[in-house]
Amino acid sequence: MLTITQALYDQIVAHAREDHPDEACGVVAGPVGAGRPERFIPMLNAARSPTFYEFDSQDLLKLYREMDDRDEEPVIIYHSHTATEAYPSRTDIGYANEPGAHYVLVSTADADGLGEFQFRSFRILDGEVTEEEVKLVETY
Repeated sequence: MLTITQALYDQIVAHAREDHPDEACGVVAGPVGAGRPERFIPMLNAARSPTFYEFDSQDLLKLYREMDDRDEEPVIIYHSHTATEAYPSRTDIGYANEPGAHYVLVSTADADGLGEFQFRSFRILDGEVTEEEVKLVETY
């Protein structure tokens, strides 16, 4: 289960809305080993595409060095889908290389009648996708 504050949830959804019609992407970092998302880090979609996201390699290197210096790890890796439901694509699954991370997808398209901004979380390990419950809290 992903437990996330309402404030972080709102920031992720706002970023997805702002970058629409392109896919938005970013990371929420937290203390190593705690599994608690704390620091919202919106990233630039270097692909600038409505169907694909890509972290800029220099930005990603800088982010990982910064997280290392702060004893943090990526707790959430998020991106948006602009025309499909919030479910990992084959490309998303192939690029999922953080076994401990929650992969959050936000859909900015009403693909299945469940609402304009779906927010779903998944674990992706060795190509296997498992959806998990999202629990919103005011504070940890």
